[in-house]
Amino acid sequence: MRMTIFALVLAGVSAPVVASAQNPAIMAPAIAGTRLDISATGEVSRIPDIAIISAGVMTRSPTAVGALSDNAARMERVRAALKRAGIADRDIQTSNVSLNPDYRYVENQPPALTGYNASNTVNVRFRDIKATGKILDALVAEGANQINGPSLTIDKPETALDEARTKAIANGRARAELYARALGMRVVRLLSVSESSGYGGGPMPMAVRADMAQMSAKTEITPGEQQLQVSVSMSFELQ
Repeated sequence: MRMTIFALVLAGVSAPVVASAQNPAIMAPAIAGTRLDISATGEVSRIPDIAIISAGVMTRSPTAVGALSDNAARMERVRAALKRAGIADRDIQTSNVSLNPDYRYVENQPPALTGYNASNTVNVRFRDIKATGKILDALVAEGANQINGPSLTIDKPETALDEARTKAIANGRARAELYARALGMRVVRLLSVSESSGYGGGPMPMAVRADMAQMSAKTEITPGEQQLQVSVSMSFELQ
């Protein structure tokens, strides 16, 4: 009987030891001094090398079949113009195809069907921004009457973002040193760092009027500069 009780006591003592081994506690490093949390940003400028523009055709006809047929014919001319301009298939993507009835509304009368509107729009990625305006003029001449954009961006931004990251870290360290000097202390170590990144604002998209084919001036796209930013949150120990 005594042996049985002794064995149970041993089992009760050893169980927590096993559980502790399976779930080891992770201790955070102790801070002997003062914790300083700051945010810092690194920014670089680049000239956009990609323009994304939506171009499409809207047609109207008394019948749905007529609207779609006319739309398909005009859209085929638009696509052919893009191919002649050297735009690759991978840079042309259908974004919207729609067919909607059109009604005339008169007070105290039921809506009267007057026809159908068909629309077909593609997003086009232009890798030669300087040629974008010339191609847009050609698209309008071939029947495009819906054009929106451009959205200007950078094709491969990682190198620029890495440069911004380096600047952000340097700015964070410099700011920590400034606070330490102001407090009569010194920076002992970096405790943590985390990142949030994103593009800065480029030129705002613009809408191009459908009657631009009647304008004598040529369309031009000016890329300007685009800001890329990386923000970091850093924690330091001061003593």
